[in-house]
Amino acid sequence: MRKKNVVIEKVPVSGYAAEGKALARHDGKVIFIEGGVMPGDIVDVRLSKNKKDWAEGKAVHIHSYSDKRITPFCQHFGTCGGCKWQMMPYSLQLEYKQQQVADHLQRIGKLELPAMSPILGSAHTEHYRNKLEFTFSNKAYLTNEEVRALNGEIPVRPALGFHVPKLFDKVLDINTCYLMQEPVNLIRNTIREYAIQHELSFYDIRLQEGWLRNLVVRLCTTGEIMVNLVVHHEDKENRVALLDHLLKTVPAITTLLYTINPKKNDSIFDLDPKVYFGKGYAEEKLEDFVFKIGPKSFFQTNTYQGEVLYKVTRDFAGLTGSEIVYDLYCGTGSIGIFVSRQAGKVVGIELIKEAIDDARENAARNQVGNAEFFAGDVVDICDDAFFAHHGQPDVIITDPPRAGMHEKLVNKLLEIAAPKIVYVSCNPATQARDLALLDALYTVEKVQPVDMFPHTHHIENVVLLKKRENNQQ
Repeated sequence: MRKKNVVIEKVPVSGYAAEGKALARHDGKVIFIEGGVMPGDIVDVRLSKNKKDWAEGKAVHIHSYSDKRITPFCQHFGTCGGCKWQMMPYSLQLEYKQQQVADHLQRIGKLELPAMSPILGSAHTEHYRNKLEFTFSNKAYLTNEEVRALNGEIPVRPALGFHVPKLFDKVLDINTCYLMQEPVNLIRNTIREYAIQHELSFYDIRLQEGWLRNLVVRLCTTGEIMVNLVVHHEDKENRVALLDHLLKTVPAITTLLYTINPKKNDSIFDLDPKVYFGKGYAEEKLEDFVFKIGPKSFFQTNTYQGEVLYKVTRDFAGLTGSEIVYDLYCGTGSIGIFVSRQAGKVVGIELIKEAIDDARENAARNQVGNAEFFAGDVVDICDDAFFAHHGQPDVIITDPPRAGMHEKLVNKLLEIAAPKIVYVSCNPATQARDLALLDALYTVEKVQPVDMFPHTHHIENVVLLKKRENNQQ
């Protein structure tokens, strides 16, 4: 019997695997390890899963540290879970991310690949995000060290911060977060202090009661700041007092909204945010294009690297001014608009109608007259009549969510058989799966990893596919 909850001692960590888990080998078995360790560390691992050829576990003790390890800059490192690679030099993070892309494309895709371009690192490794979402809780999460220091007397205090990984009802109270520039910490801490001082109730996710639920802050490179306070129910007197206090304390806020969410889940996409102050949206720029971002809009959360990612996409498309470009999963139209000046025509398709409304408005705001946007499923929209009206695509740009493209869409792309496909992915594993299917008609011409999220294992990857010459129609 292969036991779990056993501790294997003094295991050398050798590398990284999928989802940022550290990798080790012991007695011929691969062990995937969580717990803030890195290659070069020697650790004790408590197993949570123990199979014949592999196991999973958490590092419970580090005997010795890698000589490449550096001191994390955040006091919440190791508990928050948001920036798990702070203990690694950024140059080493990039090496592992590049290797992750290569491993996925080769192991899952089994593809014949060109030489991969060196990963494009982020010029900003701190304060690079333009959006953060914080959660209120009536019971702050305490680390084991904090519990031991309290000698068994556990206080119940509220928290405003991030969910602890894999614990849906545990929120870590955040003092300083380095993911976004100021005044994000001032905004969050001002609201928390005021709420505690005035005995406003923080939400209890288990009991589904309490008033303050979520706080969403967006800070654009234009300097605009949009804040959305999400509460469980209306309480006008306290709401007005709190929002007025926030505006007085942080006058840099350009748009302040509130959203009433009585549901069990935290999603606001089916709710109606109310404008309390300002124009109700923020404006962000990519190159000289200006984009309207509402409280429910999707936009790349790293504006600086988003621009780099889109430049790679535009370069891979190789546009000369006459091409018809189909932009799939177009969202609010940012990629299509970004490439519009080099294209003859842009056709954007997105399932979410509200995003298409934003895309049309963004095109109008930027005086882009050669782009059209359509709400619906690509598989349903792209029929013979649609192509007869809008033209067959010369280039397809696809930027799907982490789950990748549905197999029906992959088959549709094989049916459309455009000369070029530029595949932008936030998950090289699902990208590799899709590329293996597209290999029936396309070859991989270029591969360019782009790091959007320093200190995390996440990586974006752009691939250029060209139709095989012997399949040209």
